[in-house]
Amino acid sequence: MKQVASGKKKKSKAQERLAVLRLELDYELAVLYEAIQEKNEKQMKKCKQKLHELRNEFIQLKEYTS
Repeated sequence: MKQVASGKKKKSKAQERLAVLRLELDYELAVLYEAIQEKNEKQMKKCKQKLHELRNEFIQLKEYTS
């Protein structure tokens, strides 16, 4: 029974992290948009890298919760 409860807790935490990741993705997209408007290549590259990392984590968690 403890294993079932533990599994539910892990899924719940994963779902919470997914919600946070969505916010982080939205924020990084906004920062990327500003960098594009300002033609700031350094910031664009930094944002794209961060978005790539967030995307990978999002996909992994999404597969775990499905």
